[in-house]
Amino acid sequence: MGILNVTPDSFSDGDRYSNLSAAAARAEQMAGEGAGIIDVGGESTRPGAAAIDAATQIARVVPVIERIAATLDVAVSVDTSNPKVMAAAAAAGACIVNDVRALRGPGAREWAAGAGVGVCLMHMQGEPRSMQQNPRYEDVVSEVTAFLLRERDACLAAGVSSDAIVFDPGIGFGKGEDHNLALLRNLTQFAALPAPLLVGVSRKSFIGGILGRAVDERLYGGLGLAALAVSMGARILRTHDVGPTLDAVRMVSAVLQGI
Repeated sequence: MGILNVTPDSFSDGDRYSNLSAAAARAEQMAGEGAGIIDVGGESTRPGAAAIDAATQIARVVPVIERIAATLDVAVSVDTSNPKVMAAAAAAGACIVNDVRALRGPGAREWAAGAGVGVCLMHMQGEPRSMQQNPRYEDVVSEVTAFLLRERDACLAAGVSSDAIVFDPGIGFGKGEDHNLALLRNLTQFAALPAPLLVGVSRKSFIGGILGRAVDERLYGGLGLAALAVSMGARILRTHDVGPTLDAVRMVSAVLQGI
């Protein structure tokens, strides 16, 4: 899953892809590198990010989704928590909703059930504006597991198909360094849950904290974690760096599966 932030304030990409031509070129590059999904986001969810209204998100993501859907052989995901944005994105060609709030917004589950889209349910403690201000857990693995199962049950009750759901433990979203490491250490437990596992660690701040690397120097740390995640059962990797990540995945697959 290649990350395409069409926002002016992404923690990693800034406003590099906030115009249609640049975003389309970046999507084409990631598809050429092997991305199966392009995840388009019109609202930054970095720590401290402010909320963006639906109209602004729609104006940012819909032209990009339309272009990708019309020109590239990839699935398109929209990174949003707003049902109005979800609906506009689906009408433009998106078939997956990647929601950091796990479809807990008013009407989100019901809309997803009616639309028949794939959904990624992610765990986040708090909200983006404040989520990294002293996050606390008694047992982060157990609490995140319980959350994902609970939200899956709520989606099923609303009519979402069980095979439409993917789980994301939310590395870096309302977690400190020790929490992130504990989640990664226990990925096999998450991979055993009744939904495919998505892992997103690309360029995350805890990698920088451990390695002492700036945002644009975190590729190798992220590749190490991507290889680890695949070996522990992850089915989808959300990344800024599609080509290098796919190389790492292919090498792990060659060792583990002989292909």
